[in-house]
Amino acid sequence: MGYRVVVAGATGNVGREMLNILAERQFPVDEIAALASRKSLGTEVSFGDTTLKTQDLDTFDFEGWDMALFAVGSTATKTYAPKAAAAGCVVIDNSSLYRYEPDIPLIVPECNPDAIMNYRNRNIIANPNCSTAQMVVALKPLHDRARIKRVVVSTYQSVSGAGKEGIDELWNQTKGMYVPGQEVEPSKFQAQIAFNVIPHIDVFMEDGTTKEEWKMVAETKKIVDTSIKVTATCVRVPVFVGHAESINIEFEDFLDEDEARDILRESPGIMVVDKREDGGYVTPIECVGEFATYISRIRQDSTIENGLNIWCVSDNLRKGAALNAVQIAELLGNRVLKKG
Repeated sequence: MGYRVVVAGATGNVGREMLNILAERQFPVDEIAALASRKSLGTEVSFGDTTLKTQDLDTFDFEGWDMALFAVGSTATKTYAPKAAAAGCVVIDNSSLYRYEPDIPLIVPECNPDAIMNYRNRNIIANPNCSTAQMVVALKPLHDRARIKRVVVSTYQSVSGAGKEGIDELWNQTKGMYVPGQEVEPSKFQAQIAFNVIPHIDVFMEDGTTKEEWKMVAETKKIVDTSIKVTATCVRVPVFVGHAESINIEFEDFLDEDEARDILRESPGIMVVDKREDGGYVTPIECVGEFATYISRIRQDSTIENGLNIWCVSDNLRKGAALNAVQIAELLGNRVLKKG
C-alpha cells in the first residue's frame, strides 16, 4: 500500500521538479493530485510516464490524503497549508513562511532527520532555503568531527532561484544584447543580469544584510547548531540552474584537509570531486539534473588556526527545493506513516 500525495504548485519550476523526482525515486504513490491556481486549471504536467491534469487548489479537499508538497509561495501557503494540515494531510512546505517558527521542524534529512517527529505539532514541515540546504549537507559531518565555530559563505546563485521570470529575463536580456532594438530592461532583477553579477537577493534589512543572507544564518543555526556563527554574501549570477558557494569554515579543533575529504566522501548526499588540475572540480553546468551536492577545492586556510575552504555546488531546483522536499516525504513515510 502506498501514499496519496498532493503536489501544490505543480505548474511551476519546483512543482514540476517535485513530480519528476517522485517518479524518478519511485516514491510509493497510490494516487497523486497536481494542484495549481485557477488560471492554470487543466494544464497538463508529467508524472513519470503518465500525464496529470491540474486541479483547482482553491476548492481541493485534502481529507484522506497523506501528504502535500507545497511549492506555491508564502501568500498561498498561508491560506491553504493550514487547511490541508487540519484535514490530516501532512504539509511539506517549500516557502519561507514556516521555516523560523520554533514549533515547526526545518529539515534537511542528511542533517537532522530526528526532527521529523516534531511534525505532529502542527502537521507541517518546512523545507529550507536553496542556498542553505546544500551548505548544511556539507557542514554537518564536518561539525560532528571538529565543531564549527564560524562560517563565511559567498554564494553564486542561478536565476532559476527567482523562478521562471528570472530564467526568462536572463534569456531575453542575453539575446537583446546582440539584437539592436530588442534590448530588455531589468524587471525581475534589480540590475542587468546578462553578463553581470548582482550582490542583492531578496530585500534589504536594517543592518545592511539582505533577507537571503539572513535566511542562511537563521536556518543553519536551526538545522545544525545554534552556536555556529554565520556571515553570508549572496550574489545572483547569469547561470540558469545550479547554485555555487565558496565556504570558509573555522573549527574549534584542527581538521586536516585530507581527513575532511575522507569524511565528506563517506557522508550521505555528497559527491567529492577534488583534483588539483584543470577540470578537477564541479561547476554548476555539471550538477544540473543530479541529486548530489558536489564538493571541490578542499584546502586548509592558513590565515586562521583551524580553518578550511571548500567549494560547494548543487542543482538548486533539486537539493535546494524539490529533492529535499521528496526526501522529507520519504523520511516521513519510513519513520512515521510506514505505508510504502
